[in-house]
Amino acid sequence: MGQRLRQRPGGGAPARYADAGELLADDRAHVWHPYASATDPLPVFPVASASGVRLRLADGRELIDGMSSWWAAIHGYAHPVLDAAVRAQLDDMAHVMFGGLTHAPAVTLARTLVEITPPPLTRVFFCDSGSVSVEVAIKMALQYARGRGRPGRTKLLTIRRGYHGDTSGAMAVCDPDTGMHHLFTGLLPRHLFAEAPRPGFDEPCEDEHVAGIARLLDEHQHEIAAVICEPVVQGAGAMRFYAPGWLARLRELCDTHGILLIADEIATGFGRSGELFGCDHAGISPDIMCVGKAMTGGYLTMAATLCTDEVAAGVCASEAGVFMHGPTFMGNPLAAAVANASIGLLLSGPWRRQVGDLRIWLAEGLAPARALPGVADVRTLGAIGVIETREPVDMRVIQPLLVELGVWVRPFGRLVYAMPPYVMTRPDVAALTAAMVEAVARTT
Repeated sequence: MGQRLRQRPGGGAPARYADAGELLADDRAHVWHPYASATDPLPVFPVASASGVRLRLADGRELIDGMSSWWAAIHGYAHPVLDAAVRAQLDDMAHVMFGGLTHAPAVTLARTLVEITPPPLTRVFFCDSGSVSVEVAIKMALQYARGRGRPGRTKLLTIRRGYHGDTSGAMAVCDPDTGMHHLFTGLLPRHLFAEAPRPGFDEPCEDEHVAGIARLLDEHQHEIAAVICEPVVQGAGAMRFYAPGWLARLRELCDTHGILLIADEIATGFGRSGELFGCDHAGISPDIMCVGKAMTGGYLTMAATLCTDEVAAGVCASEAGVFMHGPTFMGNPLAAAVANASIGLLLSGPWRRQVGDLRIWLAEGLAPARALPGVADVRTLGAIGVIETREPVDMRVIQPLLVELGVWVRPFGRLVYAMPPYVMTRPDVAALTAAMVEAVARTT
């Protein structure tokens, strides 16, 4: 038997730590952080509170948040509108199961998502997280194929340098070589991978740029249920921006071969790329769309998978007669209520101008990094700014340095990037980018 749990005031009540040292000791002993070693962990920094675009650490230091808490807190922290939405919903109910029951927050959110996403997306399936929304999209595509009498269509086609999540189905469509999941190759289904789109965001798309994926679609059309990709921005896999024209050509190819197109808009949705959704840059609509992250403004975990009436009918025409998925916390009222408030706040505000300003300010602030010998590229799109280094950064060195410089940025691999809240001011962006450039200059 392990050591008996220490008694805390109030029995099972959460512990109140006397100081950050005690908290960090318990963290090191019991908490396993994402993408971190349990036996040789990276340093972590205790947060006492968050407000606006700043995180206040337990030692009193304040950091400008350049990450929007993994791209979700687009309105910043402790926003009064979002706080009020959560408090009001608590007066009614925090959660009820969604099987056989429904409620106004979820129905309102579904209607709003249908109104703001590209038509003809009409059906909304709520999920617990972005990764789960990808799982749902894949299952929809496979069940649709069975319902339409094409049971041999069991593969997905995707593009290299992509990232779609950490659950099994999502991992199987992440880049198998340069991605984070090559360790699990033996576990995962084997899908088809085309080369990553070559033309940059502002470049034209020529026939040669789609020749490879067109050939795969032609050769494997009878076994492909769907193509899945991140529209215009390849996020955690590469932070690459590619031509909207390439995405438009992909839509045409899918139509030609009668293959579904899944758009993973988890990172790009709700304005991050400069349009409300990445697909809007190309003027196309997918058959299935995944959304998440910024949907709740960073308050609670929630995502959704949208599809057309045709996809829904095909799924329900399969032998099961229903869609075979049902998360326990599906349609959670608290999450739906704050998502409604977050989307309302976004659409009623000057988000397009804010994101446009952020692109200009990020580009200005990161430009000096181009002259650094350790830098391979600097790029911006919408509210995304990226410094790509020639060699992977040392997280044990660069992360504490960024904190010392007064900013919260979480690099990975060769990417030191920022996705700040849309409400960030020009002086704060200047401080953020200056710290990023200095940290790269001192560590590469």
